Amino acid sequence: MYNLFMEQFFAQNSEVILKLMMAMILGMIIGAERLFVHKEAGMKTHALVSLGAALFVVFSEAMTEKYVGVPGFNPGIISAQIIVGIGFLGAGSIILRGSHLRGLTTASGLWVTAGIGMAAGFGLFSLAVIATGLVLSIFIAMSIIEKPIRRISNDNLGNSGETERED
Repeated sequence: MYNLFMEQFFAQNSEVILKLMMAMILGMIIGAERLFVHKEAGMKTHALVSLGAALFVVFSEAMTEKYVGVPGFNPGIISAQIIVGIGFLGAGSIILRGSHLRGLTTASGLWVTAGIGMAAGFGLFSLAVIATGLVLSIFIAMSIIEKPIRRISNDNLGNSGETERED
């Protein structure tokens, strides 16, 4: 009985499960890079942001189907509020220490991870995967490119080899 129920459940919800799993996995991949470079917002945070964004998109789609034709109903508002909510979360990750801002990369990483989750939630898997690849290339390649630039910049400031990270 239980196996039959679970089989029916997965068959009826396979598209939703795929969307949410895709969002979660892509968020985890981005978070793994952040964890690797010792940032506070790692795999769990990025996976939750991406999954949450996908969840709200799937919810928005379901509400659109249920309330189609209802005057004044606008499911696009849900997607817009994801961006506002992530902006609030990102703002909380930005810290001013002296004259240096920290957490900007974390905030922008969370913001784009929400976009990836939204893409997965809408079933735009190619877009979500491509965006994940681009985010990783930004995090990894820019880190490599920035090291010598920061070294030169710090030498010009007389910081004798101290390096500061953007995030």
